[in-house]
Amino acid sequence: MTAPHSATDIGSEVAVPAAPEVDASAFRRIVDSLVQLVDDSSVPRNVRRGAQSAKDELSKPRVALDVRIASAVYVLDDLANDPNLPTHGRTAIWSIISSLESLQ
Repeated sequence: MTAPHSATDIGSEVAVPAAPEVDASAFRRIVDSLVQLVDDSSVPRNVRRGAQSAKDELSKPRVALDVRIASAVYVLDDLANDPNLPTHGRTAIWSIISSLESLQ
C-alpha cells in the first residue's frame, strides 16, 4: 500500500509545464483533483488505479505536454465508462477531462 498523497507533494511528483501559454495553477488543480480521486475510497480500486495512471502520464517531464494531456484524457475517458463507478466519481472524471482539454 502506498502512502497517501497530499497537495504539498504534488510539485515534487508532477512536472508542471514551463510553456508560457499553460496556466501552472490550473495544471496543479487538475493534478490535485486526480489525487483526490486516487484517495477516494468510495470509488472502485480499478478507477483509483486508473486515476493514478493518468496522474503518472501527466508527470512525464520529457514528453510533450499535448501528448501527456492526450494520454491522460484517454485513460480517464476509459474510466468514465466503468459501470461500477459512482455518479460523483464519473462527474469528477468528466470535470478533470474538461479541464485537461481546456489546457490544449
